[in-house]
Amino acid sequence: MSGGRQERSVARLAAVQALYQMEAAGGGVEAVVREFLDHRFGGDIEGENLAEADEAFFAELVRGVVADQGAVDRAIAKRLATGWRLERIDATLRAILRSGAYELTRRKDVPTEVAIDEYVEIAKSFFEGPEPGFVNAALDGIARDHRS
Repeated sequence: MSGGRQERSVARLAAVQALYQMEAAGGGVEAVVREFLDHRFGGDIEGENLAEADEAFFAELVRGVVADQGAVDRAIAKRLATGWRLERIDATLRAILRSGAYELTRRKDVPTEVAIDEYVEIAKSFFEGPEPGFVNAALDGIARDHRS
């Protein structure tokens, strides 16, 4: 079963990248999902094979965040410090929080600890400072708000 978990880990990272790309460069959700499905999965970069991704899970995460963005952003905003707005947060961090919040609020089949740990690890791959701890605290709060 570890192969399935690895494929979901890759899907989560790709979802964060796709959400970031949509925000930074514009473009619709279907175009970005199609680009990732056609060109980024199962291929290789500079001769190195990419890990397989759970493509359906990836597509659901990206489409779900976009479709439910108002609710997702409200769940995150509730867990931000007073005076902080989601727009002030780094775009990569925002993408991590949105994907994690979507998963915690809409995918009850995913264990809370698994989802939080996965997004903290993604944050660690992008940030060396306090951001992974921030992701942990915010997603833990969102999980308590929506899964208790």
